[in-house]
Amino acid sequence: MAFDLIDLPYPDTALEPAVSAKTLSFHHGKHHKAYIDKTNAAIEGTDHADKTLEEVIAAARGSNQGLFNNAAQSWNHGFYWHSMAEKETSASDELKSMIDSAFGSVDDLKAKLAERGAGHFASGWVWLAVKDGKLTIKETHDGDTLADQGEFNPLLVIDLWEHAYYLDHQNARPAYLDAVNGKLNWAFASENLARGSTWAYPA
Repeated sequence: MAFDLIDLPYPDTALEPAVSAKTLSFHHGKHHKAYIDKTNAAIEGTDHADKTLEEVIAAARGSNQGLFNNAAQSWNHGFYWHSMAEKETSASDELKSMIDSAFGSVDDLKAKLAERGAGHFASGWVWLAVKDGKLTIKETHDGDTLADQGEFNPLLVIDLWEHAYYLDHQNARPAYLDAVNGKLNWAFASENLARGSTWAYPA
């Protein structure tokens, strides 16, 4: 199958001022689209053509770095768009209880996500995920993903690549992290927790 560039789940002005419409236009319409286009070109006419995006990622890991990078980045970006919301959302009682147990409070979790993201060297992603029934913060480098790592159920992710924030915050990644922390979609995280399995990129 050919994969589609999924629509943003909100208007391109929805995340301002944390993420500007200009940044979303380039990030979604140029960067994400390029990953999708390259993935589709790489799988056309191959054994991967009828696989889900998660299956393509798993098959390419360790054997086809180019395909893996583009497929994983396609998935990560789709997950990232849903990890943010136009309006404030609330965590479910189950997720709130787990956050309080693991981090103390939602605000403490936000601070820890910002700290880990700011300290991450070079490009990558910082995730809130469930592992062994407990919440954990996980970092992945460059284009790596949790999409095919069954021991993790990712709930939210923040993009740490410079193209996610440079137009709005220049090289000040901590400023971007502080701003985008106010846009995190706790309803999406709660849905991922309740489902108990990794989010699937829309077919």
